[in-house]
Amino acid sequence: MIRLLLAEDQEMVRTALATLLGLEPDIEVAGQVGDGAEVLPTARRVRPDVCLLDIEMPGCSGLDATEALLAELPGTKVLIFTVFDRPGHVQRAMAAGASGFIGKNRPAEELAVAVRRVMAGETVIEPALAATALRTAPSPLTPREREVLAAALDGSPVAAVAARVHLSEKTVRNYLSSAIGKTGCANRFEAAHHARERGWL
Repeated sequence: MIRLLLAEDQEMVRTALATLLGLEPDIEVAGQVGDGAEVLPTARRVRPDVCLLDIEMPGCSGLDATEALLAELPGTKVLIFTVFDRPGHVQRAMAAGASGFIGKNRPAEELAVAVRRVMAGETVIEPALAATALRTAPSPLTPREREVLAAALDGSPVAAVAARVHLSEKTVRNYLSSAIGKTGCANRFEAAHHARERGWL
């Protein structure tokens, strides 16, 4: 029996997936969370074999949750599932140690097969997406630049961004300037959206 932890912030989607996957004879949904920050504490408690993680969740992204989870529970397999098939997301997921990456548009039967495959030690990525990710240059941004750009996505002033990331305004300006240069954009708003579209945030 494969013990599964499901992390998805949309309750209706999460409930439907848990029900469908729970019907599989060899899969037990051992835990469900709707917030990325709950992934690691719940995994500590339920000890899943496989974690099925959405990327965009409140509290903590599925990609960041993957890093924290595998650092503490390295025997756990992670399968990322998302509506966003951006090459940068695939690259970051694999760099974080995920065993697979699958779109939410796939039938539940394919999702169950993917869970079994990563449990068996395989890497599961749709071939076209894997090929695109291999041809795409990796993110040039440092973790701090990503963090600051993500905090600037909504157009907040520098002071608000600095408060969110617990840095001085001068330091935030330096990170934003560096990120703008690396993305080849004209300003921080363009740089943030450019990075988001490529899956770098």
